[in-house]
This record gives sequence, C-alpha cells and structure tokens, in this order.
Amino acid sequence: MGDPHGPAGDRHGRAVEALRRSYAAVPAGEPVRLAKRTSNLFRPRAATASPGLDVGGLTGVLGVDPVARTADVQGMCTYEDLVAVTLSYGLMPLVVPQLRTITLGGAVTGLGIESTSFRNGLPHESVVEMDVLTGAGDLLTIGPDGPHADLFAAFPNSLGSLGYATRLRIELQPVRRYVALRNVRFTDLDELVDAIGAVTTTRMWAGRPVDAMDGVMFAPDEAYLVLGTFTDDARPADDGRPADDGRPAGGVSPAGGAQRPSDYTGREIYYRSLSRRGHDLLTSHDYLWRWDTDWFWCSRAFGAQHPVVRRLWPARWRRSDVYHRLVRLEHRYGVAARVDRWRGRAPRERVVQDVEIPLAGTADFLRWFAREVGMAPVWLCPLRLREPAGPGSARVWPLYPLRPAETYVNVGFWGTVPIARGAADGDVNRAVERAVARTGGHKSLYSDAYYDRAEFDRLYGGAAYHAVKERYDPEHRLTGLYEKAVARQ
Repeated sequence: MGDPHGPAGDRHGRAVEALRRSYAAVPAGEPVRLAKRTSNLFRPRAATASPGLDVGGLTGVLGVDPVARTADVQGMCTYEDLVAVTLSYGLMPLVVPQLRTITLGGAVTGLGIESTSFRNGLPHESVVEMDVLTGAGDLLTIGPDGPHADLFAAFPNSLGSLGYATRLRIELQPVRRYVALRNVRFTDLDELVDAIGAVTTTRMWAGRPVDAMDGVMFAPDEAYLVLGTFTDDARPADDGRPADDGRPAGGVSPAGGAQRPSDYTGREIYYRSLSRRGHDLLTSHDYLWRWDTDWFWCSRAFGAQHPVVRRLWPARWRRSDVYHRLVRLEHRYGVAARVDRWRGRAPRERVVQDVEIPLAGTADFLRWFAREVGMAPVWLCPLRLREPAGPGSARVWPLYPLRPAETYVNVGFWGTVPIARGAADGDVNRAVERAVARTGGHKSLYSDAYYDRAEFDRLYGGAAYHAVKERYDPEHRLTGLYEKAVARQ
C-alpha cells in the first residue's frame, strides 16, 4: 500500500485541502457541484454560476496491497485508470462498471453494476472504508462500524447529497489473462430466467465454472446469456466444438491450437457477435471494456457502426465519453430535434434507464417492455447482494433497499421513442416506473425520474436519508437527493 507520509500521500493531502478550500469558497445558498471533466449522468440540471469544487488532484490510485488484495483510491479516479494499475498486479476490483470514465466515487455514491454482480453485488459492497467531506465541511473516515456507520450505510445512492468521497479503500480479486465466453441463446424468456437462477446458485453452467454473467435481449424470442470464465488458457472453449446451438467459436487459429482473442475496438462490434459466435475469447482488459467502444449499441445513433463511417471515425474517439459529449451538445443545441421537426417527424422522448427487477418478475417485465415500449436491444445483468462473510445478517443499504438473498436482473435500455399523439413527454418513463414498482423492483437515479416526494421517500429510504442528512449536512448546503434526482437541481 502507498505510504501515507510519502509523495503520494503528500499529493493527496494537498488535493484534499484544495477541495476543502473550494468548498468553503462557495457562497451560502449557492449550489455545490464538482468541477468534473466527464459525466455519465443523463439528468439535465439547472445552470449555476457557482464555481465547481476543485477535484483535479483526486484522480489517482494511492496504492495497492497485493497481499491483502486492497487498493486505496482517490474518489475521482476513473475505473479506466484504476484497472490499468490493478491489472499490473494480476488483480481487479470486485465489480468494474462497464464504462471507462465512471469514477470510483461516482459508482459508490451512485450505483454501478457489471457481469460479476451476480456474485459480488454492487461496487459499494467492496468498500472497506472511505474518507468523506460532508455537507458540514468535516472530513471523516467512515466504515461499516463505528460512530459514522450510519453515513457509511446511507452513502450509496446518495448522489453527492451527503458528501464526497476523497479516498476509498476497496477489495480486489485475482484475474486471469483471458475471459472465455459462452454465448448461450434462448428463445423463451422463462427458460432464460431459469438459467440465470441456476447459474447464480451453482456458479456453473454445463459443467464449467461461471465467473461473470450478463446478457442481451434482442427480442422476446432471441436473448443471450454471456457466461464468462477467467482463464489463462487460450485454447478454444470446449476444445473448439460448436456451441450447443451449432454456432461456431470465434477467433480460432487456422492451424488449430491457441485461440486468438477477439478485438472489438476496431471494425467488429461486440454486441453483434453474440448471435454469430457460440464461444469467444477476450483478454481480461478488453473484456472489461467490451461495452465501452460502442457505448453498448448506442454508437449507432451517431452513425459510428456504419462501415464507411467506422473506417473514418478515429479509434481513439470510439469511447463512451465521446458519445456522451455529443449527447450533451444535442441537449444544449437541439440540432437533431430541429431537423426532426423540419422533416415533420414526431418529437421523441428520451428513455434512458437501468432498473432492477426481481428474478421472478423479469420475464413478465421484459415481455411488457417489448410490447409497450418496443426498444431493442436491452441489457441484462443479474445481481445479488453479497452474502455476509461470517455469521450474521446481510448489511442493509437503506437508500437502495434491495432484499438480501434475492436475485435481481438489471435491465438497461437507452434510447428514444416517438411521443404518441395526445401523449406528453415523460409518459413512457412514468409507465416504466409503474411497471418496475409492480414487480417490487427499483430504478437507478442517474437519469430522468418522475416520482412525487412521498413515493420517492418510500422507495429510496427517505426516513434513513433525512436522519443522516440532518446529522452530516444540517444547513443543507448540498442539494438534496430528491431535488437532484427528480427536480433536476
């Protein structure tokens, strides 16, 4: 682990002091925001003239302890930079969200998820301790026990309304050179759900271990589970035999033997491979960022999947943060919306959401979504809160109260739909919220939300939140959770 009194510790101390000075300089009553280069939020926010908080020095990895398998990381460090360090030790975070520029602090105060979440839960569950600058201006070291355990429990999904993490100590796990993939096709959603349950319980499929699991639904009769196994063996999965449905493995050397890892950073597009390949192999690095190159499939909205455009679009610009900047420009200037009006097309509603659906209700929700919303593809990522390491009950996270010992499926859908004649902008999102509530699920808050305050407090731990808010931000200097998530402040 890095020496807290060495150069890295000194730099971190200076960065924290710069943050505290910039916080103290924000006039009372003015919104407090971070001065960030990138954002993965889809919630438009009211403009402010207040300077953002200085977090420019809080973007690195302070140290890695390969024996304890932990890392001390600054709050604004992106997962791209974090993974670049940990992979050099043969380690990775327990959950690595799928987009490069998500920050560790953002994934903890918000939510993050990925294909290891069916066994490792969410990123905040692997936090050992963290330093938090509270709304009261105090810098506190908090953990699951001790005098500030209430803030530690309420911090996930507080979206910066309780404070900002400056340092986090997180658990790490070993990683192999490659991830061998099996792309298993399902034509029946109930069978898909049964398979998710079986893999979550046994962590096996067809006699092979499963270390990572996510999937894609293209239509109710065409969905895929992608089952990953960490390995140092580059030989084709199942000795090169076709998958159960006859689709071939990808990347096999013409001479046999080792399999060439696939590369989806160039002309090939990852999500399209699922229907073509029964087996696949990626380096661990490329597996972690397999979705980032094309922002899942959302790069097609910019023409980046057209063969001619793809040849001309620089590879260094095929990244989620570049696409997100283009979206922000569209939000600001509305060029595409004006073109649609000029062409006589109906205005469109943005439907960009991730929702957690209990496994038992997933098939019905997906059928409802395909019928009523009609967007495709959608991402599927099973998750389950981590089991307690020893005797005792599972930890409770009140602001996103998933039930312990229950499997959920994150359903992610990102795009726009035409606003029907006589309907209002937001009606489809409201219908999604109602459908999620019927399943007993939850919705992430990085995008548009339409709940009234009473419903919001019921769903997102209002009583616990307000108690912690009064203790750590009694003057309410930080914008409240409801005001951020729903009122777009």
